[in-house]
Amino acid sequence: MKIKELRSRQFWRALLAEVLGSLIFVSAVLGSSVPGPADMAQGPLYPALAAGMVAVALSHCFGEISGAQVNPAVTLAFLATRRLDLLRAAVYILGQCLGATLGAALLYLLLPLKSAAEVYPSKVSSEGNAGQALGMEVLATFQLVFTIFSVEDQRRREGSEPGNLAIGFSLSAGVLTAGRFSGGSMNPARSLGPAIITGFWEHHWVYWIGPVLGSVLAGVSHEFFFVASASRQKLVACLTCKDIEIMEAASVSRSSLSTVTQAAMRAKQANKQDHN
Repeated sequence: MKIKELRSRQFWRALLAEVLGSLIFVSAVLGSSVPGPADMAQGPLYPALAAGMVAVALSHCFGEISGAQVNPAVTLAFLATRRLDLLRAAVYILGQCLGATLGAALLYLLLPLKSAAEVYPSKVSSEGNAGQALGMEVLATFQLVFTIFSVEDQRRREGSEPGNLAIGFSLSAGVLTAGRFSGGSMNPARSLGPAIITGFWEHHWVYWIGPVLGSVLAGVSHEFFFVASASRQKLVACLTCKDIEIMEAASVSRSSLSTVTQAAMRAKQANKQDHN
C-alpha cells in the first residue's frame, strides 16, 4: 500500500505543494520583517498581517492538494490524531523544512541588507527568557491549531465551509500575541530555514518543542473532547490503532447533528467499505 502511494502522482503533487507553500510562506513572513526606513515603526504588526494573508492565499492554492499545512507542528498534530499516516507526515515535514530553507536563502540573496540577517532568525526577547518564550509558543500554537481542527471538522460535516479567513486571523493573532516575546514563530520550519542560512541556533529548541507541544495538545483536545463526534470509544480506538472513523461515525449518530450530516457520514463509511 505504501509503495503504491509512492508511485501516485497525487502523492508527489502534495509534496511539491508543501515545498512551494513553505517557500512562499517563509519568504513572505521574512520579507515583512525586514526593517524599513528609520521613521517606520517596528514590531510584529507587519509579519502578523503577512502571515495571516499568505495563509489564506495558500489555503486557496494548495488546500485541495495537500491541505496547505506548511508547518511541521500542524502535520504532527494530524499524525497524533491519525488524520495523516506516518509516511505522508514524514515526507510533508521534510518538504516543509526544505521549502522554508529555500525561501530563507532566496530572500537572503535577493535583499542586499546586512541588517536583514538580524531579524530573520527566531529569537527570544531580551526582556524575557527561554522558558517564557516557550510558554508563548505553546499558547500561540495551541489557539492556531485548535482553529485549524475546528475548520477541518466543519468542512467534513458541511463540505462547503472554507474557513480560510478564520485560520488567517488566528495566525495573525498568534504572531501579535507572541511576537514581542518569542517572535511568534508557531512553525518549526519557519525557524529552521533562517537558522540554517544565518547560522544562528541560540534557543532553537524553543521553536520545536513549543509549537509541537501546543499543536499536539490542541489536536488531541479538539478531536477527543470538543468535537461533536468526541467519545471515549474514539479515544480508545486511536490509542489502540483501530479504525477511528467507524467510532467517529457511531458517535456522530448519537449526537444532535442533523439527519443530513448523519447521512453524509454513513455514505462516507459505505464508500470506504466499497473501496476496501
